[in-house]
Amino acid sequence: MKKLYIYLLLIFLLNTNLCFAKQSFEEQKKEIIAVYNSNDLKEAYNMISKITEDERDYELWFLLGNISQDFNNNTNAVYFLQKSIMLKPDFDKAHYNLANIYLQEEKYNSAINEYKLAIKYKKDFPYYYYNLGCAYLGIKDYKEAKNSFEKAIKLKPDNADFYYNLALSYKKLNNDKEMKKALESYNKLKAE
Repeated sequence: MKKLYIYLLLIFLLNTNLCFAKQSFEEQKKEIIAVYNSNDLKEAYNMISKITEDERDYELWFLLGNISQDFNNNTNAVYFLQKSIMLKPDFDKAHYNLANIYLQEEKYNSAINEYKLAIKYKKDFPYYYYNLGCAYLGIKDYKEAKNSFEKAIKLKPDNADFYYNLALSYKKLNNDKEMKKALESYNKLKAE
């Protein structure tokens, strides 16, 4: 009976310690996010670096990716964002940020694939469609660019840039009438 009591006590203590460890990780993560949000990127990076790779969750990998991108280290940013996506494949923000790097590097097809994944997991964010349209412009698929800009406008009709790029798409499609309408909307929004 005494052995059973000691065994149960050990199990209780072990579970309690695991619970505390998990709480301290969550508290640590909250502190890291607060430091990141205060724009102390170097400190946030250093704090995350102290956590072993196996212990990092998708959000910490995502933050590392963002910080690396802010420091113009796209090689690391891509790696960290891919790690985030491996842990949470439906994390739209990681797909979006990865796509933005690819767009910046003129890797348009890779950008398109990542924007489509971001849209798959979050259909109502207009900038996903807008940037997808920009990537389509990069590969000269003006019809798909137009469609993407129209979807962005449908979600956020008060963004002038959306209309400007829609006008550009119409120009490339030789549709002067629609191009002029889009430019009128652009100019009206810019004047406001």
